[in-house]
Amino acid sequence: MPARCRDTPEHVSIRSFNRERSEYVEPIATSINDTAKALSLGRTSVYALIREGRLETIKLGRRTLVRIASIRRLLDGQ
Repeated sequence: MPARCRDTPEHVSIRSFNRERSEYVEPIATSINDTAKALSLGRTSVYALIREGRLETIKLGRRTLVRIASIRRLLDGQ
């Protein structure tokens, strides 16, 4: 099994910066782990919020990503 590269999406922060163009790029989705860290919750709690429909997800292959907009709505109480 090949070693995982530190540049894989699991290791990219919620905010990213496009160095080639020197402009900020706002991500539209983040991993379950990064969502849990951002909300100071466990993964199980994040999955519970997804089941309740309070967080929107995108499925890419086997990966489940959480939409940043839905995280903001959750924090804003909407």
